[in-house]
Amino acid sequence: MAIKKQYLKSKPVCKVTFSVPAEEAKKVAVVGTFNEWNEKKAVKLKKLKSGTFKGTVDLEKDNSYEFRYVVDGTYINDEQADAYAWSDYAGAENGVLNL
Repeated sequence: MAIKKQYLKSKPVCKVTFSVPAEEAKKVAVVGTFNEWNEKKAVKLKKLKSGTFKGTVDLEKDNSYEFRYVVDGTYINDEQADAYAWSDYAGAENGVLNL
């Protein structure tokens, strides 16, 4: 898994690209505080020929966002998250992006 951050000079925005190697998966998405943990608003990642799912979202910089991947209905964390935060609601840790 990988997270790439690209800060824009013209706007207070960071383009965040998520990459998840999941050859066997049918669907991969990203949910978090930036889309109210709503799977209908999730950032859907596109499957590449390599088997990696990839997608980009523009997020306001100078903020922190909690997030998790949803791989075929299972929530997983990215080991490259900037930090982790405990969620009583999920009973697990969420990955944190610091922009």
